[in-house]
Amino acid sequence: MTKDRLAVIIGTFFGAGLFPWAPGTVGSIAALAIYLAARPALSAWWLIVAAAALYAPAVWAAGVCERIYKKTDPGCVVIDEVIGQAITLAVIPASETGLGGWKIWLAGLIIFRGFDIAKPFPIRRLERLPGGYGIITDDVLAGIYGAVILYLAMRLGLR
Repeated sequence: MTKDRLAVIIGTFFGAGLFPWAPGTVGSIAALAIYLAARPALSAWWLIVAAAALYAPAVWAAGVCERIYKKTDPGCVVIDEVIGQAITLAVIPASETGLGGWKIWLAGLIIFRGFDIAKPFPIRRLERLPGGYGIITDDVLAGIYGAVILYLAMRLGLR
C-alpha cells in the first residue's frame, strides 16, 4: 500500500468521507457508531486517548489529502470530525449508551456538528494553521466546546 493510499484511507475514515451528501455528518455518525459499540466496555478516557493518538496521523493524512485532491480542506477528509466527535462524546456516562440514552448522544452529535459548522471564535482562526494542522485542530476545539456544552446540558437535566 502506498503512503498516498494510506493517507486517503485515514483521511476519509475508511471511505466515510466519500459519501456524496454531508460527508462531515457521515464522519460524525461513524464516530458515534463506534462510540456506541465500544463505550459500554471501556472508560471515557479511551476516547480521549484515541483522539490524542489519532491527532498526528490525522494531521499527516489531511495534509497529504490536500495535495492529492488539490484543494484546501477537502470535504472528503472527515477524520477531523471523527476526532472532534469523540471528544464531545467522552463526557457521556457509560450508563447512557443504551437506547434509553438516545437523547444525550443525539444531542452530542448535534452540538458538535453545530460548533463544527458555525466555527465560533477562535475555531475559525485555527483553520488558518498550515496543512493538516488547520483541518484537524479546529475540530478538536469544536469537540472541546461540544463536550463542555453537552456536560452542562446533562448537569441541567438532559436525559
